[in-house]
Amino acid sequence: MSELGRLEDLPADYVAALRAQNLVPLWPSLRAVMPAAKPQPRTAPTAWSYAALKPLLLRAGELTPIEKAERRVLVLANPGHTLEKMQASSAIYLGMQLLLPGEWAPSHRHTPNAVRMVVEGEGAWTTVEGEKCPMSRGDLILTPTGLWHEHGHDGTTPVVWLDVLDLPLVHYLEASYHVDGQRQVPRASRGERASLRAGIVPTPAFERTRRAYPLLRYPWADTKAALQSLAADQPDLEGVMVGYVNPETGSDAENILGFHALMLRPGQVLSLPARSPAAVYHVIEGGAEVRVAGQVFTLAEADTCCAPGYEAVQLRNVSASAPAFVFVADEAPLHRKLGLYEVRG
Repeated sequence: MSELGRLEDLPADYVAALRAQNLVPLWPSLRAVMPAAKPQPRTAPTAWSYAALKPLLLRAGELTPIEKAERRVLVLANPGHTLEKMQASSAIYLGMQLLLPGEWAPSHRHTPNAVRMVVEGEGAWTTVEGEKCPMSRGDLILTPTGLWHEHGHDGTTPVVWLDVLDLPLVHYLEASYHVDGQRQVPRASRGERASLRAGIVPTPAFERTRRAYPLLRYPWADTKAALQSLAADQPDLEGVMVGYVNPETGSDAENILGFHALMLRPGQVLSLPARSPAAVYHVIEGGAEVRVAGQVFTLAEADTCCAPGYEAVQLRNVSASAPAFVFVADEAPLHRKLGLYEVRG
């Protein structure tokens, strides 16, 4: 392929004339926006240590009252995108959020979809459209686009959770905004009890619900039990993984990012092929070594790392005697909707 011309090869008066008309020559930048054979992601393999992060998050609780912060969060920023952009990948935002005993994070709704993966602590809750969802370690709670939600804490020790949003994409589309609301009156509901049964969903009057998100809380106790049962039932299964889905449709729990939980058997090494979407790995229980793009991260419980797309990933359980459990978030639903999803190797 012939070498393309450079911008500096063009006469200065010609470049100035183009810019005066808001015009840009494509050929000097063509290979940057459309490289040969494989994309060149800006997302860099990056890991965040919870042990290093937690003292800084707790200090934020001392420095900034919830009334001045509304959401007291430290953003897990990927240096490949620059820290100022506050994103883990092209479509994924990550943040560690702290709620102290007695605090209330006011009700609001926003266009980006969000989920909360509870890292530690008891006594907190998230109310979504009036449904009060208790928050325990490992629980996944949805706060989808446009739904009112707030957080509160009736316990005695700090509660921390990992926020995962599609904020970078929604912001790029110039569609990101929020609306403040009034404190919600929670209704007595345990939505997950009605749906988290094998093969059954509520069908009142022989009709499916019209709610876009019929299940808002995925308790870790049930997810862990499903993984353990899967591993016991299929001892030769290499990848012991479950997906968080809409129980009525079987589709992804939210419409832009995908969420999964996987179990690594003691000492197991799991090789994942290179896929187009970027992915986030967060250890719920145990410890795991992650190898991606020449980088090696040893993750302890509550640690998080990000892997760029188009790179193979190897996961290894660092324990020879106990399983490890990992939460996975990725951009796969978005890639599938756009017809971009690829698996290589």
